[in-house]
Amino acid sequence: MALAQVERVRAELAARHPGIRTEVVPVTTSGDRWLGDLSSLGGKGAFTKEVDAALLAGEADLAVHCMKDIPADRPLPAGTVFAAVLERDDIRDALIHPGGRTLDELPPGTRVGTSSVRRVAQLAASHPHLRCVPFRGNANRRLAKLAAGEADALVLAVSGLERIGETERISEILSPEQMCPPIGAGVLALQCREDDTETIGAVSALGHPDTHRETDAERMLLHVLQGHCNSPIAGYARAERDGRLSLRARVFSPDGKTVLDAHEWAGPLDPATLGISVAVTLLRQGAREVIDAIPH
Repeated sequence: MALAQVERVRAELAARHPGIRTEVVPVTTSGDRWLGDLSSLGGKGAFTKEVDAALLAGEADLAVHCMKDIPADRPLPAGTVFAAVLERDDIRDALIHPGGRTLDELPPGTRVGTSSVRRVAQLAASHPHLRCVPFRGNANRRLAKLAAGEADALVLAVSGLERIGETERISEILSPEQMCPPIGAGVLALQCREDDTETIGAVSALGHPDTHRETDAERMLLHVLQGHCNSPIAGYARAERDGRLSLRARVFSPDGKTVLDAHEWAGPLDPATLGISVAVTLLRQGAREVIDAIPH
């Protein structure tokens, strides 16, 4: 999937700068290699730290990240900046069931493959009769595990399936109300060294202002909540054509028995202020106690 994301950026760069030369520098991260619990790796940053190191060492000039994988509780590594935030893809999750069943049609005891604490908590809240089984690895690896019978169904991001050309496997697309997405869902961020004005100038035009506003609000929410890798936190912002911005967020206990929900709109407020406001609303509902009670 990472290479598919890189190819999207290369294509958009070529369209804006005909004749530009790019070279792919593959980097395998600790998050890609490790198939166990991410908390054992320190959780946050497992999918970005090696890429950050290559960027700072000058081995690469541009990093392509899934925004959802970039920690929001701390700043970007010193010396780097976001040069562009690309237009958002589909934020929804999808159910994959070999027999084509929907989520509501799955019988008790059905094994659903996912290692996402966000998905596990929401399935526990909405479909407690299902059984989640740990599934790590990229989308292709998870699909192979499903085909091998290691689970009966699978939940994956629609955007990821689109990037690898596997949307025909989808048996149901889950609405954000059914499965609230992760912070930064469907967004690719382009990161550069802050002193590399040439690269920044080349890629900045690829940015999408509305997506940038949405992710600024979402990441500020996550920063204020200070969740850890085992915290089931979900949320998404939406920019309207008239300039208004909304942000909906949820905090869950791992067993799905506690669900905190906040949804606010902002007119002239900047995205960061909206993110702070929604986070404060959740904290007033007890989000701090829920998050701190989860082992990590």
